[in-house]
Amino acid sequence: MILVDPGVWIDYLRGTASPQTDKLDALLGVTPLAIGDLLMTEVLQGCPSEREFTTVRETLEALTFVTLGGPDIAVLAARNVRKLRAHDFDPFEKHLGLRCVACDT
Repeated sequence: MILVDPGVWIDYLRGTASPQTDKLDALLGVTPLAIGDLLMTEVLQGCPSEREFTTVRETLEALTFVTLGGPDIAVLAARNVRKLRAHDFDPFEKHLGLRCVACDT
């Protein structure tokens, strides 16, 4: 089983070609993949629309799920960050001094 880094998922979903996304593409459907709940949060919070959010969530939930905080926490956190971004408020950048690359669109 392979745990895939959220940055690789983000690049893959955006269609960015790299050795890592090529490897992920080769593994899909062949090798069991896992995702952690907080890693899932990182991927989901960058989804620009509710439709994409739902599609990506369903795709990731089909993987083996590794619980760190729990799936409900992951989805709730991602939705909250997306809502804040919709109002031009970035909790990572403005309050924590961090820039969340996973959220960049």
